[in-house]
Amino acid sequence: MMKLLAAVLVATGLTAGAVMASVEDQIRERIAPVGEVCLQGEDCGSAAPAAASNDGPRSGEDVYAAACQACHASGVAGAPVAGDADAWSSRVDKGMETLIDHAINGFNAMPPKGGCSSCSDEEIQAAVEYLVEQVQ
Repeated sequence: MMKLLAAVLVATGLTAGAVMASVEDQIRERIAPVGEVCLQGEDCGSAAPAAASNDGPRSGEDVYAAACQACHASGVAGAPVAGDADAWSSRVDKGMETLIDHAINGFNAMPPKGGCSSCSDEEIQAAVEYLVEQVQ
């Protein structure tokens, strides 16, 4: 009987040890670094990643789809709805320079660049021009 009890205890201990090792491996995997910092001039042992392709500024339609339509598709917080000539007429009458200035710097409830911090001024201008084209 003692041998059986000893065998059960040894088997339980081995199983618990294997489970703990597995858990520890999983923890190490979860907290492992996802990358390294390699400063210019250092040999980091691997080739530097290719620079992201930049085909120039996005089109007004692309910027509208990515950032502007969140408010201008439904009129959130008083935003003039895209394509609604009545809503845009008084704004268009102020001139493109004013519209672009408001879009870049923010106006009323609209934050600067409509909240698109990754958008360049040129892209915001293209988006404004795209929106105005929809009502002319």
